[in-house]
Amino acid sequence: MSIVSVFEIILISVGLAMDAFGVSIGKGLSMPVGENGRKVTLAFLFGLFQFLMPVIGWLIGRQFIDVISEWDHWIIFGLLGYLGIAMIREGLSDDDDEDDDKQFLGAWEMIMLSVATSLDAMAVGLTFAFLPINVWEASTMIGVITFGISLIGVYLGKFMGQFVGKYADILGGGVLILIGTKILLQHLGIIGEV
Repeated sequence: MSIVSVFEIILISVGLAMDAFGVSIGKGLSMPVGENGRKVTLAFLFGLFQFLMPVIGWLIGRQFIDVISEWDHWIIFGLLGYLGIAMIREGLSDDDDEDDDKQFLGAWEMIMLSVATSLDAMAVGLTFAFLPINVWEASTMIGVITFGISLIGVYLGKFMGQFVGKYADILGGGVLILIGTKILLQHLGIIGEV
């Protein structure tokens, strides 16, 4: 079974944080300059849910590890590939939902955004169940990196706009696809472990 390096966990973390980054940019555009507490709270919630969801996915995956260990690499490849393609498609989409960003950002909306942007992390956590990985360390890294990236996004939202947010999704999706492909090729013996 392939071993996931710290560098790969960082790449996964950055890839997962791209949805939250894109939303942070959009919300940063609509938040007044003096809303520092709300900006930090939004970034914190994004990081918290990105930490929790991989653990939930891992717990679910551990229940099935004996049943599907023979083809776990295909599950990892499929999930990361699907998530990556969805992120790229979202980044390439011409849909403009930013009108919703102009309304008040309350606690309930922040929680709902946090859940929505972290569902991909639960699927990644499911893949962690089939890898020799410390889920607590990986999830902490995902949460901390998401918090930092989201905080940057919300503060730079006024300067970066939707243009960068779309490219962030494309980049993040590409990273997830590449990591899933690498794990599949290693397990099939096509490439050696790095």
